[in-house]
Amino acid sequence: MTYSDAVASLYRLQKHGIKLGLERMAALSDRLGHPERDFLCLHIAGTNGKGSTASMTASILEAAGYRVGLYTSPHLVDFRERIRINGEMIPELDVAKLTAKILAEDQSDVCPTFFECTTAMALRYFADRRVDVAVLEVGLGGRFDATNIVAPAACAITTIALDHQEYLGDTLSAIAFEKAGIIKARVPVIVGSIEGDAFRMIEDVAQERQAQLECLGRDFAIQGTREHFAYRGTVWELDGLSCTLDGAHQLDNAACAIALLEASSSRGLSVTEAAVRRGLQQVRWEGRLERIEETPLLLLDGAHNPAGAGALAAYLQTLRVDHPRRRIILVLGMMRDKDHSGFFAPLKSVVDHVVLTQAGLARSSSAHDLGQELESVLPSWTLAAGSTEAVAMARRLASADDVICVTGSLMLLGEVKALLRGCELSPLQG
Repeated sequence: MTYSDAVASLYRLQKHGIKLGLERMAALSDRLGHPERDFLCLHIAGTNGKGSTASMTASILEAAGYRVGLYTSPHLVDFRERIRINGEMIPELDVAKLTAKILAEDQSDVCPTFFECTTAMALRYFADRRVDVAVLEVGLGGRFDATNIVAPAACAITTIALDHQEYLGDTLSAIAFEKAGIIKARVPVIVGSIEGDAFRMIEDVAQERQAQLECLGRDFAIQGTREHFAYRGTVWELDGLSCTLDGAHQLDNAACAIALLEASSSRGLSVTEAAVRRGLQQVRWEGRLERIEETPLLLLDGAHNPAGAGALAAYLQTLRVDHPRRRIILVLGMMRDKDHSGFFAPLKSVVDHVVLTQAGLARSSSAHDLGQELESVLPSWTLAAGSTEAVAMARRLASADDVICVTGSLMLLGEVKALLRGCELSPLQG
């Protein structure tokens, strides 16, 4: 099986759709020799921020000298982005070998989904390459997510907001219950900026499972700016920290990452203050306020729900502090099942022009439909048939001091990144 054959085989599994439950994943793991038992795990859930927190956690552990597996989703350009060891993507040959092995072990009685197979691949690869620790980002929810077969040293829940309601429920409390499903008996759990009914739900689950709960603002705290901040927790008191990831919201994610490592220190992970500093200064996480070009400034941000849009709007507003006449041009494409009006609400007072477009996926909302739905709240706007035309149009509209921001869908970001790199795009999860 070649790499191309393997990726095509994996994506054919999308016919199974999203199927909640751990039975298939447990059976698949059993046939693969339970690779998740061969290394320590840190498990991270949350509506927003879980990927950034996972990347920071992995970067700090790598700086501490560990061999670190990182599993995230979705990818932007290359399927192999999902599975990394110390920042290096899984080789194409390993994808091909492991896909053949997993599909051979399936024997047609399990019928795993795409995500279950990629999760099994990551766990087996990490075990084969003898990682010391793996940082696993939850794919969807938590309770029934394929990653939830692991027994972590510690876990974290970064944020709770409305998203994926068709699978997780239509209230914050219901969504919190699903994400709290990663909490294991007597395993520490870190909670980010979560309040009200959502926090109470997580607190109830933690108490029921006798899991020590530490929450941002009560048990650990962070103050300052991205360039210079301080952390106060149960173990460390750190001053003069900085992080490469842009946006004020990344401070909360950094706090969760540090607290997660504090909580896991009694479980066999030893991290120095120097490693925390170096890891935060070296972390990379594509597609999150990622600067691609400077004149004009071209940003890619994967926000796709109202909470993410709020964080993006706050950041875009800061770009006008020293340049009050700077125009913000948004390239916007979204999936049909997302809250389009809720997403644009925090952005409408910040953005000067919107180029509406769509990613090349069946789930994408057409630019025309987005325009009809948002017409009453959009500033000046234009339609573009696809990502290539949309970026070209935004560049024609922008002056050297303006900002172009591509957002609304990680799938759209992947297309734009592939376009700008001049490379082929791996299939994206539909």
